[in-house]
Amino acid sequence: MILNRILPGAALAISLLAAGAAVAATVITTAETDKGKALVDGKGMTLYVFDKDMPGVSNCYKECEALWPIMKARSGDEPQADFTIITRTNGDMQWAYMGKPLYHWAKDAKPGDTTGDGVKGVWHVALP
Repeated sequence: MILNRILPGAALAISLLAAGAAVAATVITTAETDKGKALVDGKGMTLYVFDKDMPGVSNCYKECEALWPIMKARSGDEPQADFTIITRTNGDMQWAYMGKPLYHWAKDAKPGDTTGDGVKGVWHVALP
């Protein structure tokens, strides 16, 4: 297993090598949006945090999770620096930044969209 280090301005990339073939990696990086620099996934989709979460604990399930899909951690991903992995009550693994679970917004259509920022006053773009 190879784990790439996080450097300021660089991506969090976790790669597994199995039988000489690369396996898809989880990537969290930063990108400029209309809200300024934000955390994004490997496809450039904006990540969000939820005010009702507690450090290391997600409080977004069922209908909430349908609109706010989690930033899933994959088997073999390892936490590094300010990025951690939490275990949700349903057993799913979710990335967190500085203890705050990370989510996507189902209504963002393209990389850089930030339409989830401010939803119900409790959802915010994840800032680096």
